[in-house]
Amino acid sequence: MIKAHCETKISRNFSIAMVWINGGSNMDNEEKKGINQILCSLLIRGCKGFENLAFSEYVDSHGAELNLETLEDGIIISLKSLDEHFNKLLPLLNLIINEPSLSYNQFQNVKKSTIDTLKKERENPFNITFEKWRKIVYLKHSYAYNSSGYEEDILKITHNDILSEYENFKNRNKYVISNNLNINNKSFNLLNQNIDQNKIAIDVENKNHNNKPNLLNRFVSTHQKSNQIILMLGNQTCPISSHEYLPLKILESYLSYGMSSVLFKLFRERHGLTYEVGVYNPCRIENSPFLVYFSVSNKNALLAFKILSQLWRKLLSSPIIKKDIYLAKIKLKSSFLISNQTLDEILQRKIQYIGYSLEQNYDFLNKINDVNSRDIWKVTKKYLGKPFLSIYGDEKKCNEINKLWIKNF
Repeated sequence: MIKAHCETKISRNFSIAMVWINGGSNMDNEEKKGINQILCSLLIRGCKGFENLAFSEYVDSHGAELNLETLEDGIIISLKSLDEHFNKLLPLLNLIINEPSLSYNQFQNVKKSTIDTLKKERENPFNITFEKWRKIVYLKHSYAYNSSGYEEDILKITHNDILSEYENFKNRNKYVISNNLNINNKSFNLLNQNIDQNKIAIDVENKNHNNKPNLLNRFVSTHQKSNQIILMLGNQTCPISSHEYLPLKILESYLSYGMSSVLFKLFRERHGLTYEVGVYNPCRIENSPFLVYFSVSNKNALLAFKILSQLWRKLLSSPIIKKDIYLAKIKLKSSFLISNQTLDEILQRKIQYIGYSLEQNYDFLNKINDVNSRDIWKVTKKYLGKPFLSIYGDEKKCNEINKLWIKNF
């Protein structure tokens, strides 16, 4: 059953409605990775009463924005327009979800476009390095795969496969949130089966338990003639619903937020090694990734890895001092407050919380104060004691880093 929520605090002359559909690329079938990405692209390429061009012209003629994104855990559809046009455009959400065209010709266009995009992604060494990293960290878990799929899988997907996946899509739980007071359950006719939320929680827990990292294979390298080494070091951690989520976010803030962060001071301020350095720690409904990444020249690669190794050992051997935790908390709170500056960000965060089975007004800010350095140290040792490393670049340098990796990790 669809559940509607309203955001009413601030008066604006425009309205936004966002729909969350449970299940994104994690619903892709084996050997058909990317099928949900293609399905989602097709949803906004025509529906009952609107062919492809007529649909886009109708949206554009009202100065509206209609966006759709496939994530690992769900799909987000967003409609934004001036209040005077909103009620006229709102039925489009029902139409693209309940009565999309899913035409064969548009399927072929989307399929070609998806393959072209994937080919471009393969040219980015960061994408290559991350792709290798998550495959050894998550093994055959859904998070091991690109949400957009893979060229060899996309080529196998047929129009009938899309129609079959849409039948699955129709039965997924859906939620809507808006700042418009006229939005309510009657505004949408999104019929789906009732899903036992308790069973979902149990299934997620079982997946997390069974998704144990392969500790025997924690290193992977991609050899390419290059003057640049790219490195990613980290592990899978916990879901956003876990009590361990906030300690990891504070650790992320300590390591990478701003010019006072440890990574900035170590790699750029003191040694001038790199401009590309940071932490990747997105929220997920299951075990989220946590990794440190950087790019560095070949001549500085060994020094950079030694510095990172020393930092990693320090994080595992003793708690972060209180004044640094205090600053990290302030920066993390600021990041949450900054994310409240636009209505789009507010609603997207709330609809994701709902999709993740959290309260839409879940208060991270106050909970941050309850986390201490011991909590962070405990979580760091639990999840980052046996990290995984993916590197990209010159074969000789990769092999030299591998020797240091074996020695230090």
